[in-house]
Amino acid sequence: MYIIPKPQCLQYQEGQLVLTHQSRIVLDSNATGKTFSHAKLLQKELEKLLGFSLALTKGEKESNSIYLTLQSSLRREEYLLFVHEDGILLQGGSEQALLYGIQTLRQIIAQEGACLKCLEIQDYPDIENRGYYLDVTRGRIPTLDYLKSFADKLSYYKINQLQLYVEHSFLFRELSEVWRDDTPLTAEEILELDEYCDGLHIELVPSLSTFGHLHKLLSTKTYAGLCELPDSQLQPFSYEDRMQHHTIDASNPESMTLIKKLIDEYLPLFRSRQFNLCADETFDLGKGRAKELAEQKGVDTLYIEYVKELCEYLIAKGKRPMFWGDIVCGFPEAIRKLPSETICLNWAYHAGVTDEGTRTLHQAGATQYLCPGVGGWNQFVNLVESSYQNISKMCSYAHAYQALGVLNTDWGDFGHINHPEFAAIGLIYGAAFSWNREIPTYEEINTQIAALEFGDSSGQLVKRIAAISYKRVFEWYHIVRLKEMDAKQKSSQEKQEYLMALDFTGAKVANDQLALIIQGLYENIRFIPIEKRSIIKSYILAAEATQIFNSIGATLQKYQYNASNAAAENPVALACRLEQWFHQYKSVWRSISKESELYRLQEVIAWYADTLRSLI
Repeated sequence: MYIIPKPQCLQYQEGQLVLTHQSRIVLDSNATGKTFSHAKLLQKELEKLLGFSLALTKGEKESNSIYLTLQSSLRREEYLLFVHEDGILLQGGSEQALLYGIQTLRQIIAQEGACLKCLEIQDYPDIENRGYYLDVTRGRIPTLDYLKSFADKLSYYKINQLQLYVEHSFLFRELSEVWRDDTPLTAEEILELDEYCDGLHIELVPSLSTFGHLHKLLSTKTYAGLCELPDSQLQPFSYEDRMQHHTIDASNPESMTLIKKLIDEYLPLFRSRQFNLCADETFDLGKGRAKELAEQKGVDTLYIEYVKELCEYLIAKGKRPMFWGDIVCGFPEAIRKLPSETICLNWAYHAGVTDEGTRTLHQAGATQYLCPGVGGWNQFVNLVESSYQNISKMCSYAHAYQALGVLNTDWGDFGHINHPEFAAIGLIYGAAFSWNREIPTYEEINTQIAALEFGDSSGQLVKRIAAISYKRVFEWYHIVRLKEMDAKQKSSQEKQEYLMALDFTGAKVANDQLALIIQGLYENIRFIPIEKRSIIKSYILAAEATQIFNSIGATLQKYQYNASNAAAENPVALACRLEQWFHQYKSVWRSISKESELYRLQEVIAWYADTLRSLI
């Protein structure tokens, strides 16, 4: 039997408890409305798991019941779960802790059914703040229904914070220029999600880009004059440029006025005590309109003064500021210039990450969240093994350096091509490793995830999923960049040099291996519960996309530059295959996401299909 996150202490006892259709869920006589809501969740889930419903009541503990009660001697997130022959006792230090105990009980019953081994669990988190960061800007804007279901998953694995990354994807009242071609989140949707998250003891923390990464805002006629680099709005859209440019002009007082106005509109929608002002990757700072001021003060000073003013503004409103720490890592002593309440979000996403950055910021006096990543950006399928290495190391550094929290990140660079559900494995790594400092091996945790998240009785699914991304030869970053080189009218020689620098010699072997993985995914369907099988189609589509683009790269090299490759195909047939694949892909996208920037992905697909046809 597996429990994720692993409890701090679990001891099996002699004997067995049999839950029957006559068993009841009994609430302590002092139970609150939230405890009742949690009990209803348990009741609903047990009906799915057992095939019968347990009556819900309030009063004294009774034989063969599930008894829920608060225990003031326990810590706020601590719970005790006792499964004895005469019933189940769940004690929590708070309603939140009771919910954690219920999630553990759900996992146990999902695996054991009505006949439960007797056991005793004492459990609590090693790190208080365990968050997840979801990009809802760079391609995908999820539907409210999906965001609620996502909150359910976070709660199941005892994650207690959620942040949504917003640049332009909120319907600000006076920014119709920004969202007029989009499907933004509305104030009502944020309010409803905030309420839903609160019911699950998840803090929905507002996160708003306020410095760098303001492409759509600074490309409007109204606000283009506040962009650090003049005339940026005149450039055609580019995924690459959106990532690299569009920093606001920190030397212009109107910039701060605008950003504070956006904060004032966004902030009241959240009950959170915190606010993430982002302020990352300000690549252009001091290179354009603020150059003169940057030469006087220094770019570092210009950066920290801007962030400091926003931090103080948030503190005056009773909020604790957060910001991404990539810029300040270059001059960590500046942390002391920020208000002491400020939280530095220290991110690093590569598999070989060391503790150097964490140690440096710790020595400088920073209050830190450690921020690893689920490895999905620019990928059809997340880099599973790499994300394990990254998340496990960053969580271990968080434990070692007494970080205030862990914030596991899921970015959507270059259009958020990957299905957000593919991040579930990395999400669970973050949940497990931040809750309990004892980190299982890659194989151990994947076996547990296969059982709990996918209900996979074959033990092969996670292994097959993890293999997909490592068969990519023509990567999404390169796919997009080649198309954008054409849009920017780069010379034929530049495009040829770029494409021919990519190594497609392994494309045929990779595609043959992908064919075996796809066959395996089809075989896996019978080992997965019916209600969880829909995710398999999404993984199959991702594997097929990897195959198709591997062949596209080889085909372009062959027909354009006479480079022979066994993975090359008939260009017209390959174009048709690409378009048919994208038709299926769009249906999966729309099942959980608004239209958002699906049209931009379609432009990439259409360009490649047209390019292939032009080869004949």
